[in-house]
Amino acid sequence: MLEVIHVNTFYGKIQALWDINLQINAAEIVALIGANGAGKSTLLKTISGIIRPSSGSILFLGKRINNLATHEIVEMGISHVPEGGHPFPEMTVRENLELGAYPYQSWKQKNDTLKEVFQIFPRLKERQNQLARTLSGGEKQMLAMGRGLMSRPKLCLLDEPSYGLAPKTVLELFQVIKTLRDRGITILLVEQNVKRTLETADRAYVIENGRIALEGKSSELLQNEHVKAAYLGS
Repeated sequence: MLEVIHVNTFYGKIQALWDINLQINAAEIVALIGANGAGKSTLLKTISGIIRPSSGSILFLGKRINNLATHEIVEMGISHVPEGGHPFPEMTVRENLELGAYPYQSWKQKNDTLKEVFQIFPRLKERQNQLARTLSGGEKQMLAMGRGLMSRPKLCLLDEPSYGLAPKTVLELFQVIKTLRDRGITILLVEQNVKRTLETADRAYVIENGRIALEGKSSELLQNEHVKAAYLGS
Protein backbone atom coordinates (compact mmCIF):
# COMPACT_ATOMS: atom_id res chain seq x y z
CA MET A 1 0.00 0.00 0.00
CA LEU A 2 2.76 2.47 0.94
CA GLU A 3 6.41 2.51 -0.13
CA VAL A 4 8.96 5.01 1.15
CA ILE A 5 12.07 4.73 -1.02
CA HIS A 6 15.44 6.33 -0.17
CA VAL A 7 13.81 9.39 1.38
CA ASN A 8 15.91 12.23 2.78
CA THR A 9 14.27 15.16 4.58
CA PHE A 10 15.71 18.44 5.84
CA TYR A 11 14.62 21.23 8.17
CA GLY A 12 16.39 24.10 6.47
CA LYS A 13 20.03 23.02 6.30
CA ILE A 14 19.64 20.36 9.01
CA GLN A 15 19.04 16.81 7.76
CA ALA A 16 16.39 14.97 9.78
CA LEU A 17 15.84 11.77 7.77
CA TRP A 18 18.58 9.76 6.06
CA ASP A 19 17.82 7.31 3.23
CA ILE A 20 14.58 5.99 4.75
CA ASN A 21 13.10 2.83 3.25
CA LEU A 22 9.78 1.57 4.60
CA GLN A 23 6.92 -0.56 3.30
CA ILE A 24 3.38 -1.05 4.56
CA ASN A 25 1.00 -3.69 3.26
CA ALA A 26 -2.79 -3.40 3.28
CA ALA A 27 -4.59 -4.30 6.55
CA GLU A 28 -1.40 -4.16 8.61
CA ILE A 29 -0.57 -2.32 11.81
CA VAL A 30 3.03 -1.19 11.39
CA ALA A 31 4.80 0.49 14.31
CA LEU A 32 7.53 3.10 14.14
CA ILE A 33 9.46 3.29 17.39
CA GLY A 34 12.40 5.37 18.53
CA ALA A 35 13.55 7.93 21.05
CA ASN A 36 12.37 11.54 21.14
CA GLY A 37 13.93 13.43 18.25
CA ALA A 38 14.71 10.28 16.28
CA GLY A 39 12.62 11.41 13.30
CA LYS A 40 9.32 9.60 13.82
CA SER A 41 7.01 12.60 13.53
CA THR A 42 9.14 14.01 10.70
CA LEU A 43 8.59 10.82 8.72
CA LEU A 44 4.81 11.00 9.21
CA LYS A 45 4.81 14.65 8.13
CA THR A 46 6.88 13.74 5.08
CA ILE A 47 4.42 11.01 4.10
CA SER A 48 1.38 13.28 4.53
CA GLY A 49 2.94 16.14 2.57
CA ILE A 50 3.39 18.62 5.40
CA ILE A 51 7.15 18.45 4.76
CA ARG A 52 8.63 17.78 1.31
CA PRO A 53 11.51 15.30 1.06
CA SER A 54 14.64 16.62 -0.60
CA SER A 55 15.11 13.32 -2.45
CA GLY A 56 13.58 9.88 -2.74
CA SER A 57 10.05 8.71 -3.55
CA ILE A 58 6.85 7.96 -1.66
CA LEU A 59 4.34 5.70 -3.43
CA PHE A 60 0.76 5.14 -2.27
CA LEU A 61 -1.22 2.45 -4.07
CA GLY A 62 1.42 2.59 -6.79
CA LYS A 63 1.19 6.35 -7.38
CA ARG A 64 3.93 8.79 -6.43
CA ILE A 65 2.60 11.26 -3.85
CA ASN A 66 5.62 13.22 -2.61
CA ASN A 67 4.95 15.87 -5.27
CA LEU A 68 1.29 16.33 -4.24
CA ALA A 69 -0.29 18.91 -1.94
CA THR A 70 -1.41 17.71 1.48
CA HIS A 71 -5.14 17.95 0.68
CA GLU A 72 -4.58 15.84 -2.45
CA ILE A 73 -2.87 13.17 -0.33
CA VAL A 74 -5.86 13.18 2.05
CA GLU A 75 -8.22 12.79 -0.90
CA MET A 76 -6.21 9.77 -2.07
CA GLY A 77 -6.87 8.05 1.26
CA ILE A 78 -4.19 8.98 3.82
CA SER A 79 -5.22 10.53 7.13
CA HIS A 80 -2.71 12.01 9.61
CA VAL A 81 -3.66 12.32 13.28
CA PRO A 82 -0.95 14.53 14.86
CA GLU A 83 0.44 14.26 18.35
CA GLY A 84 -1.94 16.00 20.75
CA GLY A 85 -4.81 15.83 18.26
CA HIS A 86 -5.28 19.62 18.08
CA PRO A 87 -9.09 19.82 17.95
CA PHE A 88 -10.63 23.23 17.34
CA PRO A 89 -11.45 24.21 20.95
CA GLU A 90 -14.37 26.58 20.32
CA MET A 91 -16.16 24.21 17.97
CA THR A 92 -18.41 21.36 19.07
CA VAL A 93 -17.41 17.74 18.86
CA ARG A 94 -19.75 17.23 15.91
CA GLU A 95 -18.39 20.29 14.08
CA ASN A 96 -14.82 19.05 14.56
CA LEU A 97 -15.77 15.67 13.16
CA GLU A 98 -17.57 17.13 10.16
CA LEU A 99 -14.47 19.16 9.29
CA GLY A 100 -12.64 15.85 8.86
CA ALA A 101 -14.97 15.03 5.97
CA TYR A 102 -13.54 17.90 3.90
CA PRO A 103 -12.78 15.87 0.72
CA TYR A 104 -15.72 15.94 -1.70
CA GLN A 105 -16.33 12.18 -1.76
CA SER A 106 -16.10 12.02 2.03
CA TRP A 107 -18.53 14.92 2.46
CA LYS A 108 -21.19 13.10 0.45
CA GLN A 109 -20.95 10.18 2.92
CA LYS A 110 -20.37 12.20 6.09
CA ASN A 111 -23.61 11.19 7.83
CA ASP A 112 -22.92 7.49 7.35
CA THR A 113 -19.30 7.95 8.41
CA LEU A 114 -20.39 9.91 11.48
CA LYS A 115 -22.56 6.96 12.55
CA GLU A 116 -19.56 4.65 12.17
CA VAL A 117 -17.33 6.98 14.22
CA PHE A 118 -19.97 7.13 16.95
CA GLN A 119 -20.05 3.30 17.00
CA ILE A 120 -16.29 3.21 17.54
CA PHE A 121 -16.31 6.11 20.04
CA PRO A 122 -19.68 6.12 21.86
CA ARG A 123 -18.51 8.90 24.20
CA LEU A 124 -18.19 11.25 21.25
CA LYS A 125 -21.85 10.67 20.44
CA GLU A 126 -22.77 11.52 24.03
CA ARG A 127 -20.72 14.72 23.84
CA GLN A 128 -21.37 15.69 20.23
CA ASN A 129 -22.84 19.09 21.19
CA GLN A 130 -20.11 19.99 23.71
CA LEU A 131 -17.27 22.36 22.87
CA ALA A 132 -14.04 20.47 22.25
CA ARG A 133 -12.24 22.46 24.97
CA THR A 134 -14.50 20.91 27.62
CA LEU A 135 -13.38 17.34 26.86
CA SER A 136 -10.92 15.30 28.91
CA GLY A 137 -7.52 14.41 27.47
CA GLY A 138 -8.71 10.95 26.47
CA GLU A 139 -11.84 12.32 24.85
CA LYS A 140 -9.82 14.87 22.87
CA GLN A 141 -7.66 12.06 21.54
CA MET A 142 -10.79 10.10 20.58
CA LEU A 143 -12.04 13.22 18.81
CA ALA A 144 -8.77 13.60 16.91
CA MET A 145 -8.88 9.99 15.77
CA GLY A 146 -12.56 10.26 14.90
CA ARG A 147 -11.92 13.40 12.85
CA GLY A 148 -9.14 11.54 11.03
CA LEU A 149 -11.57 8.75 10.17
CA MET A 150 -14.15 11.11 8.69
CA SER A 151 -12.19 11.33 5.41
CA ARG A 152 -12.66 7.54 5.09
CA PRO A 153 -8.92 6.81 4.88
CA LYS A 154 -7.32 3.65 3.60
CA LEU A 155 -4.15 4.43 5.62
CA CYS A 156 -4.14 6.23 8.96
CA LEU A 157 -0.95 7.77 10.41
CA LEU A 158 -1.24 7.94 14.21
CA ASP A 159 1.34 10.07 16.05
CA GLU A 160 1.60 9.33 19.79
CA PRO A 161 -2.14 8.68 20.33
CA SER A 162 -1.65 7.55 23.96
CA TYR A 163 0.44 10.57 25.02
CA GLY A 164 -0.64 11.86 28.43
CA LEU A 165 -3.52 9.41 28.83
CA ALA A 166 -4.44 7.40 31.92
CA PRO A 167 -3.51 3.67 31.79
CA LYS A 168 -7.13 2.53 31.46
CA THR A 169 -7.69 4.91 28.55
CA VAL A 170 -4.50 3.67 26.90
CA LEU A 171 -5.85 0.11 26.96
CA GLU A 172 -9.09 1.31 25.34
CA LEU A 173 -7.12 3.20 22.71
CA PHE A 174 -5.05 0.20 21.63
CA GLN A 175 -8.24 -1.85 21.38
CA VAL A 176 -9.68 0.83 19.08
CA ILE A 177 -6.54 0.62 16.90
CA LYS A 178 -7.12 -3.12 16.49
CA THR A 179 -10.78 -2.40 15.66
CA LEU A 180 -9.74 0.01 12.92
CA ARG A 181 -7.52 -2.65 11.37
CA ASP A 182 -10.40 -5.12 11.55
CA ARG A 183 -12.50 -2.57 9.63
CA GLY A 184 -9.93 -2.56 6.83
CA ILE A 185 -7.92 0.54 7.75
CA THR A 186 -4.16 0.18 7.56
CA ILE A 187 -2.26 1.81 10.43
CA LEU A 188 1.20 3.37 10.74
CA LEU A 189 1.60 3.89 14.48
CA VAL A 190 4.15 6.08 16.24
CA GLU A 191 4.17 5.44 19.98
CA GLN A 192 6.35 5.85 23.08
CA ASN A 193 4.57 2.93 24.76
CA VAL A 194 6.90 0.49 23.03
CA LYS A 195 5.86 -2.76 24.72
CA ARG A 196 2.15 -2.24 24.15
CA THR A 197 2.83 -1.07 20.60
CA LEU A 198 4.90 -4.11 19.67
CA GLU A 199 2.27 -6.38 21.21
CA THR A 200 -0.35 -4.71 18.99
CA ALA A 201 1.49 -4.24 15.69
CA ASP A 202 2.21 -6.85 13.02
CA ARG A 203 5.61 -5.41 12.07
CA ALA A 204 7.81 -2.58 13.26
CA TYR A 205 10.66 -0.30 12.29
CA VAL A 206 13.12 1.19 14.76
CA ILE A 207 14.34 4.66 13.79
CA GLU A 208 17.45 6.13 15.41
CA ASN A 209 19.04 9.48 14.55
CA GLY A 210 16.95 9.76 11.42
CA ARG A 211 17.89 6.32 10.07
CA ILE A 212 16.10 2.97 10.10
CA ALA A 213 18.18 0.86 12.49
CA LEU A 214 16.05 -2.29 12.69
CA GLU A 215 12.94 -3.78 11.13
CA GLY A 216 11.02 -7.01 11.44
CA LYS A 217 8.04 -8.77 12.94
CA SER A 218 6.94 -7.18 16.19
CA SER A 219 7.19 -10.49 18.03
CA GLU A 220 10.84 -10.76 16.98
CA LEU A 221 11.70 -7.18 17.95
CA LEU A 222 10.19 -7.78 21.40
CA GLN A 223 12.93 -10.36 21.91
CA ASN A 224 15.71 -8.28 20.33
CA GLU A 225 18.43 -7.45 22.87
CA HIS A 226 18.99 -3.92 21.55
CA VAL A 227 15.26 -3.14 21.68
CA LYS A 228 15.03 -4.56 25.19
CA ALA A 229 17.94 -2.48 26.43
CA ALA A 230 17.05 0.77 24.66
CA TYR A 231 13.24 0.83 24.78
CA LEU A 232 11.92 -1.79 27.20
CA GLY A 233 14.11 -1.07 30.20
CA SER A 234 15.56 -4.57 30.42
